[in-house]
Amino acid sequence: MSLGAMLFVVIASVVSKAQVPAPNSISLPTSLRITGPGWWPTKDTVSRDEFVGPDACYDCHERDFETQEKSAMHQAARRAADSMRLHEHNHLEFQLGPYRYQIEKPADKPVMKISNSTTSLSVDLLWAFGSGHMGQTYLYQKDGKFYESHVSFYISLKGLDITPGQSLSVPGSLEDAAGRPMPAAESHKCFGCHTTGSTTSSQFAPNASFAGVTCEACHGPGAKHVAAAWAHPERRDPGLILNPARFERVDYVDFCGACHRTWQDVVSGQVDAPGVFNVRFAPYRLENSQCWKKGDNRLTCVFCHDPHNPLVHDLASYDSNCLECHIATTAEKRTPYRPGAACPVAKRNCASCHMPKVEPPHLHSSFTDHWIRVAKPGSAYPD
Repeated sequence: MSLGAMLFVVIASVVSKAQVPAPNSISLPTSLRITGPGWWPTKDTVSRDEFVGPDACYDCHERDFETQEKSAMHQAARRAADSMRLHEHNHLEFQLGPYRYQIEKPADKPVMKISNSTTSLSVDLLWAFGSGHMGQTYLYQKDGKFYESHVSFYISLKGLDITPGQSLSVPGSLEDAAGRPMPAAESHKCFGCHTTGSTTSSQFAPNASFAGVTCEACHGPGAKHVAAAWAHPERRDPGLILNPARFERVDYVDFCGACHRTWQDVVSGQVDAPGVFNVRFAPYRLENSQCWKKGDNRLTCVFCHDPHNPLVHDLASYDSNCLECHIATTAEKRTPYRPGAACPVAKRNCASCHMPKVEPPHLHSSFTDHWIRVAKPGSAYPD
């Protein structure tokens, strides 16, 4: 029995049969994936010296470098002083009960000030998590621990509101109003997904990391690959760098799910994602789809999304992806390569009906539901 099969048996013992996906689409939780051999996102068993940074990739991969630099993944984290949202909105205010929040950016030192009628508290914001396309959350440090700000910036509001996952009730003190302490394990995971090379050889060093999801976050540390390319430019050794494109579909979706949450991360309870809030976890949602369960190896995250380019928001542009597997009209005949039926309702903007937008409460953003299905207006959210 393979390692993957043995791990699945263990997992299946704690997941009901109704939840287990089709046998040809067995996912694994990230916690088990990162313990196995080989590189995996957020894996921390290599040394910091093995990372060279994205600039070293430019000479050979100029186009991918320049387009990926504009993507939300590349901008998943910034030092707060470099946050474009704080440059654009250098004075933000918010009121919660007796607490008044102010985030200002004098010079290059963003500060969050919380005050009530009698006293105030100020903290220096160190990190901005999130590209700001939807929102951005800020981190600060106190006594060596990271804290997550109680308020976040939301682009739809062009202002502040409560950070996702934090209590909506009025905090009991100024310290609680400022933010919540992040357990060490949580800090490691957050930086592991929002930065590159922050956790290496079991040492947590976020200040030495590369901000954002850069080349080595997905392709693994590149020092040996770059050294070999310079020493022998006439030949390349594919064994020195990871190419996820060679993965089987389950591994590929779990690879992206290391940060975006795998099917098993959610159903095994390793991620707290009640109801509609799990719409944010695209790999989990995708693996519930009938399209996924039919086992077509083409259906992975990168079938529709190029990780080297900014996310495309034009729904019609995804129609060609759907028509790779589905016939366009009922007059056509299905083939082994295009086994999917034609839609009897429309011939364009497939995702608008089959992958509807969902806006979870208090998040001020809508997310595309990757559970591909016939989504009838007013139907309950499938979980």
